[in-house]
Amino acid sequence: MNMSAGCTVKSIVAPKPNAVTINSIEIPRAEIARETQNHPAKSPIEAWKAAARALAIRELLLQEARRLDIVAHPMSDDEGRRETEEEALVRLVIEREVITPKAGVEDCRRYYAQNLRRFRSPAIFEASHILLIAPSGDRKARAAARGQADLVIAKLQANPAAFATLARQYSACPSREVGGNLGQIGPGQTVPEFEQALGTLAVGVIHGEPIESRYGFHIVRLDRREDGCQLPFELVQPRIAAYLEVHVRRTAIRQYIGLLAGRATVIGIDLNASNSALLQ
Repeated sequence: MNMSAGCTVKSIVAPKPNAVTINSIEIPRAEIARETQNHPAKSPIEAWKAAARALAIRELLLQEARRLDIVAHPMSDDEGRRETEEEALVRLVIEREVITPKAGVEDCRRYYAQNLRRFRSPAIFEASHILLIAPSGDRKARAAARGQADLVIAKLQANPAAFATLARQYSACPSREVGGNLGQIGPGQTVPEFEQALGTLAVGVIHGEPIESRYGFHIVRLDRREDGCQLPFELVQPRIAAYLEVHVRRTAIRQYIGLLAGRATVIGIDLNASNSALLQ
């Protein structure tokens, strides 16, 4: 390529990440690079920062474990996987130094009262449908399926009792053999668009518009609904207690790491940005 006189071409080089040291102990760049695979991010530098932060916190905890003369006792899980000595030290220093209270009954009752909607059994639906199938990337096929769905809905508006007959005639779903009946449907058992449509229908009503999903177009009728009910406190108390204790413990670990970081000389990474890597 010809360049005119006096024109200077400058290559743009991304700045190297800072060296990371904890109390003068440097974390090797190669180790940070390997760790980035465990920290998906929008950009390589964000992944590098997350990896460096996780390793810096680990080094901070290891130094504290050694200062306290904690002896590693690696554990194995049910699948035979065994901790390394360093993993054991990190676990043991947190177990020893981070003491969190158990969630009391009143704590659980207060959380239950403030979050009643979380503790309801889900609604159960019984529904029928007619599926006009069309690949999601085929615009021509989807337009044709939509047109056919509109035609079938028009027929049903004129004669709702023909649903089973039309399901056998038009539906691409195996449920056509039983008149389109899908049986009982709980949360997450159908595509979101279908589930949302069921929640808007009265029993016995056919949805007035085809419901589009990745499979094509669904003509939906709600046959029966069993609304969820409020679960009693006694039934959900163990679950609430476990949740609260995990939440309190994670907060306490963050505070403990912050305390250690405040006493240490940390260069190259901001440990206050996040220490969630230790809380998984």
